[in-house]
Amino acid sequence: MKRRDFIGAIAGATAATALTACGTESGSMNSGGDCTPAKPIKWKMVTTWPKNFPGLGTGANNIAKLITDMSGGRIEVKVYGAGELVGAFEVFDAVSRGNAQLGHAGAYYWKGKIPAAAFFSAVPFGLTANEMNAWLYYGGGLELWEEAYKPFGLIPNPGGNSGTQMGGWFNKEINSLDDLKGLKMRIPGLGGEVLSRAGGIPVTLPGGELFPALQSGALDATEWVGPYNDLAFGFYKTAKYYYTPGWHEPGTAMECMINEEAFNELPADLQSIVRNAIKVANADMLAEYTARNQQALHTLLTEHNVQLRHFPDSVLKALKEISAEVVEEEAKRDALSTKVWASQKAFKEQVMQWTEVSEQAYLRARSL
Repeated sequence: MKRRDFIGAIAGATAATALTACGTESGSMNSGGDCTPAKPIKWKMVTTWPKNFPGLGTGANNIAKLITDMSGGRIEVKVYGAGELVGAFEVFDAVSRGNAQLGHAGAYYWKGKIPAAAFFSAVPFGLTANEMNAWLYYGGGLELWEEAYKPFGLIPNPGGNSGTQMGGWFNKEINSLDDLKGLKMRIPGLGGEVLSRAGGIPVTLPGGELFPALQSGALDATEWVGPYNDLAFGFYKTAKYYYTPGWHEPGTAMECMINEEAFNELPADLQSIVRNAIKVANADMLAEYTARNQQALHTLLTEHNVQLRHFPDSVLKALKEISAEVVEEEAKRDALSTKVWASQKAFKEQVMQWTEVSEQAYLRARSL
């Protein structure tokens, strides 16, 4: 091949590559022959958490940043905290209607709309964080979740996990089940149904309203997440006793829902980026909570003289019995709830055997 023919072939190939790279989704060729990025797709994410709240709010921020970075800026996601664009409990409707393309929340907040929703967050005495992720990704749970949200034009995704939560903050000791009677406690989801059956008064409030409610006496007790978040809210200033374990939320999955219409308008590569960015953030949140909770618990105990208490075995046993009744009743509320609980229950019975001979056996050995 003559030298000028060779150079011409190379130039032609380079131009073809540039034109391919400047497709309608990623860019366009300007008059000077340069590839300029197309106008970025701008998405909004609304959340049920206070803006930049540690763990939960920053977990939503992490998803937004990952999507933006992994897409090379082709999608730009702006995050709104609770109350900035919509109220904390208006997130589901906002994303469903297309007022925002993404929503970060906890599925149990939507139990009034979808009875099965609570099963995708946490079930009292149910799956741990690792077990929950296993059920969602490899046990058919995510497919059922998608079925539940499909009528609302939403695509759900596991959007983080707080791990095993704490039992809550109380202004009196809990020595028997009778101590829960008449107790006004912030506790959502199925855990709230169990408290009600035990004689307590469950209250659902967004995180930002908990401290003043506890301080004023509107609440006698509250659960939130764990030491990392509870320290940030300053609950130690208003409540004396900090109880463990979080029987009601043993491995709470957060969600990142996507507006289906907005998602379907994306090219295939951006769809993959969005789903995988959320998946990365899901794993990251659990790692962060595991690291931060132990640091925050040390601060609560050593600097703020919080009194750590364990629920008596008799109380836990009674709550477990009530939980079994409540969950079975909730599972009968509609056909989808029955199907979801049947799947999760079967998975739990199987995975418990492995957890007991692996992690539980090791933890028992480590404590010797």
